Amino acid sequence: MLLFLLSLTSLLLALLPAVLFFMNWRRYLVPAVPTAELPPVSILIPARNEERSIGRALESVLATQWIDFEVVVLDDASTDRTAEIVREFSARDPRVRLEAAPLLPAGWCGKQHACWNLSQLARHDQLLFIDADVTLTPTGAARAVGFQQSTKADLVSGVPRQEFSGFLDRLLIPLIHFLLLGFLPIGRMRSTTDPGVGAACGQFILSTRHGYQVTGGHQSIAQSLHDGLDLPRLYRRHGLMTDLFDATTSAVCRMYHSERETWKGLEKNATAGLGSPPLIVPATIILSMGQVLPLVWLVWAFGVFGIFEGGCVWTTLVTALAVVCSWIPRTLALVTYRQSVIGWLLHPVSVLIFLLIQWSALVKKLRGVPSVWKARSYDQSTVKQGA
Repeated sequence: MLLFLLSLTSLLLALLPAVLFFMNWRRYLVPAVPTAELPPVSILIPARNEERSIGRALESVLATQWIDFEVVVLDDASTDRTAEIVREFSARDPRVRLEAAPLLPAGWCGKQHACWNLSQLARHDQLLFIDADVTLTPTGAARAVGFQQSTKADLVSGVPRQEFSGFLDRLLIPLIHFLLLGFLPIGRMRSTTDPGVGAACGQFILSTRHGYQVTGGHQSIAQSLHDGLDLPRLYRRHGLMTDLFDATTSAVCRMYHSERETWKGLEKNATAGLGSPPLIVPATIILSMGQVLPLVWLVWAFGVFGIFEGGCVWTTLVTALAVVCSWIPRTLALVTYRQSVIGWLLHPVSVLIFLLIQWSALVKKLRGVPSVWKARSYDQSTVKQGA
């Protein structure tokens, strides 16, 4: 009886995100290429030691169609060829500007400081912040601005199509869509300014200048390590709307280039989200019971009892249904967002490793171990969310 109740619980915890994912999957759409004239956009790129990706990013930006634009790259004290590469682009195309970041003040995260300075340098009122490892499709900027114009939201964002370089990122990066669409009610997000349902992808964020000035933008989340959560929540606390769209056809991103980078990069952001003290225990229960244990129990049931062994048949069937429900979101995401087949096959393993990263980040934060990223150290115990 106990195993049957646990199986029912697992089914419920797998079914709910599967249903919400399907509902959100129909709402989280690729914006059409606009036919009306669009306001110009400033494409703003913070860059610190990005010589391996900045040239590719700029090549893609300069191929932008359907909208007038400028691109401003802020060299944030790079020690490699980043500035030299950008300078070569600006010499042959006046739409590219290279600027140098001021000295990083105490109490600022490097990215937030760079983005704040970029916003002050931008000439246009549409501010598109992209990471240096993001490449735009020719219609990517126009789709984002067109979506903002149609929704009137002051901040819009989407998850670019992800490229992979190793085994670990093939397992973990596809979970972005699973967690976003499986646990964020997009319908409620679009009907309220509740900060609790605010979300964005820090790789690709478009803001109006009005919204940025009203909220203080990145200056108001100066210590944050996760602008993808803190920036939309900031806007919503000021009564402004934020929205999401499918950016699969708008941009491409390669987040990490090694297994160590993948672990450290996800660990850096963990305590701003599910790895925070209030959320980590319920998140662990929900994800492990709904996504990991059903397959374990099903294999155990087959091995110990057999599928049609006495009273265990219902437990086995319920558990099998939970397994199916846990894979439905990953199957939809695999096809729609061009994700990794390996990540799809090893979904329970992906979730288990993801949870280990959340706990690792929390333990380090409680022990006062600083987070190190881009050769800068951040004390997690002093990191605050935007006001």
